[in-house]
Amino acid sequence: MRVVTGGGRARVREFVVASDPGLLRLTAGLRTVGAIALTLAVLAPPGTDVRHLVAGAIAAMVATFAVRDKERAAQAGTLALGLPVALAAVTLGALLGSHVVAGDLFFVALIFCAVYGRRFGDRGTALGLIGFQVYFLSLFVGATVSGLPSLYGVIGVAFASSALVRFALVPETPAGTLERLRSAFRARLAQLVTAQLELLDAGPEDVDKALEHVREGTARLHDTALMIQGRLEAGTADESVARLVQRRVADAEVAAERLGLLLLTARSAERADTLTLHLPGAPVPAGGLLPVRDKATDMLRRDLEALRLLVLRPVSAGHGTALSHVRNRLLGYRDEENLPVAPPAVQDVFRGVGETARAVLGLRVALDGPQDESDDSPATARSREELDAEDAAIDAGEEAAEELTGLRRPTTRAAVQVAVGSSLAIVGGELLSSQRWYWAVLTCWIVFINTASTGEILVKGYRRLVGTVLGVVAGIGLAALVGHHTWTAFALVLVCVFLMFYTAPLSYTLMSFFVTAALGLLYTLLHTYSFSVLVLRIEETALGAACGVLAAALVLPVRTDRRTNDLLVAVLDRLADVTETAVDQLSGGPPADLLDQARDLDQALADLRAATQPLTHPVTPLRARRDTARYVVALLETCAYQARALAATAELLPTHPSIAADPRLRGAGQRILRNIRAIAAHVADEHSTDEVRTGPSIAALLETGGPDAPRFGRVTDRVLRHLGRLDEGVVGLARPLGVPLARPAA
Repeated sequence: MRVVTGGGRARVREFVVASDPGLLRLTAGLRTVGAIALTLAVLAPPGTDVRHLVAGAIAAMVATFAVRDKERAAQAGTLALGLPVALAAVTLGALLGSHVVAGDLFFVALIFCAVYGRRFGDRGTALGLIGFQVYFLSLFVGATVSGLPSLYGVIGVAFASSALVRFALVPETPAGTLERLRSAFRARLAQLVTAQLELLDAGPEDVDKALEHVREGTARLHDTALMIQGRLEAGTADESVARLVQRRVADAEVAAERLGLLLLTARSAERADTLTLHLPGAPVPAGGLLPVRDKATDMLRRDLEALRLLVLRPVSAGHGTALSHVRNRLLGYRDEENLPVAPPAVQDVFRGVGETARAVLGLRVALDGPQDESDDSPATARSREELDAEDAAIDAGEEAAEELTGLRRPTTRAAVQVAVGSSLAIVGGELLSSQRWYWAVLTCWIVFINTASTGEILVKGYRRLVGTVLGVVAGIGLAALVGHHTWTAFALVLVCVFLMFYTAPLSYTLMSFFVTAALGLLYTLLHTYSFSVLVLRIEETALGAACGVLAAALVLPVRTDRRTNDLLVAVLDRLADVTETAVDQLSGGPPADLLDQARDLDQALADLRAATQPLTHPVTPLRARRDTARYVVALLETCAYQARALAATAELLPTHPSIAADPRLRGAGQRILRNIRAIAAHVADEHSTDEVRTGPSIAALLETGGPDAPRFGRVTDRVLRHLGRLDEGVVGLARPLGVPLARPAA
């Protein structure tokens, strides 16, 4: 086993792969820094002046990060179209630089068009971003008409350098990105198993910390699964392969989350609630039975470590037969006769280990192709047969989304808002500084990117202001450090740019910090650095954020509660779709595309989670509202987990010997669906009279009534457990959302 685990180098690689799924942040940082460095390397030997070097560095950065198309051909097309857009923007910036009113009016019009262009997809967004940023570049370096020819050359070099780095030096393909995301999923799954092992061994003082690690690992695994789902279509040439990978990733996610829940239950004297795995700060169920040192729990510790190794290391000839025996042992726990003598809750954990090992086997086959079967035990061979039988594709049509028009379209509304906010920022910025007023406009523009409500804009503006203040402090220190050493300053700028892109998905405050630190160095290079300039940067940033929030609040406002309510209704609708389809299939209905429905549910929940950030931000003064938002999102994540588990079980129905359709499930599921729709109706209209109904448990609804009849017919206990917990979760949503509960019938 020591040979299989590898050395420290493998562990470092696994950590890097898991911390940056797909190496997306690393690639973005390297590509941007590479484009800037190559541009400077081309421009410096002829003796290009510092002002043009700065212009080239900014243009190379813009040409690199603006292009977001997934296909390489589309990236090349966007980059080719971006060059004339950039040349036109810098030309107009130079021509209008001395005409204050005309220049300001054009800038506002450009901002409106750049934001409105988002409706045309990645290419429209990129061209709008290039146009805005290069016009800003012309203001920053003080472009003049006489200097346009040299600026044209600098921008051309920057775009060519960006293309060379993108397509040759740091290439990225959809298939390559998907492959790295698959590796990240394995690494994060292994980290989650490690956290579950920590939970098993944690004493009373450490159990809360260990549970938090399990929560974080579960959430990180789910985030990676969403990233894989978003790139399957572009990253695989065969649709059937994409659907197979999607299914196996979903199976592994559900199995790993269920294993964590079973471990939590084994530690407790009572059944653990799924909500405990999703609600931050939720207490560990009382009455711990573990950790103890006996034969069964020692075996469990050993098998969890073996499961982690099975996730990370393929079973191949190079590893001998050790991992084959480990895999066969873990898959054997799917058979009752192989379970060790232990309390029922601990036996459930062994069953969970077996099901997770099966999901890992399916994931390995889907990602790496056929495996060596020479060392298979009967249990392993049976698992392979089940997996092979489940590989049939399921096709279903998609519903067309409603097309919004006019000011109801988000891009149009955002364009109007940012144009109004930028107008205010121009006026206010001119009053603060007639030379550097554009910083206020830049901040106003940026706080509108990837935001959809007033609350989101407020939080983003606050984070940018904090990052700017800290960046000013760093800029003062860096400027004093480098003095007038041009290439030292450029080297530090490259470091700041890399860190800016590497930290952007993690923390907007950190990104703003590195942006401001880099700007302090650029001011030093342009010999315009002073303490007053950096203070002005803070003032302009605060003004721009304030103008953005004011425009969002007064011009076609989208209140945070309205947006979260709309997204909440969308989540509930998707939850109802998955539940209804899964229950219908488990009741004997025709097969349906549960994978796509589950993916839509996950995406809707991710959108809601992002939209509630203004409500759950630590600085929000509405503490009760913050706690309610967290509780509702955690409940919805719990319900989504149960729905995904139902969908996964329903997909096993045609091939799994222990699962068969039961028509009674359709009636038992009607109460759940009726309650979901009642909550959705109440959220959409607070005057709705729909009520949430309670009553007998789902299991009780399926009782046959006869004393000698089998308790649940052919329906497995797992289906009933997921249905029952989904029912409890849906009813639990009624109280925080203010939905009335109907009196149960006598």
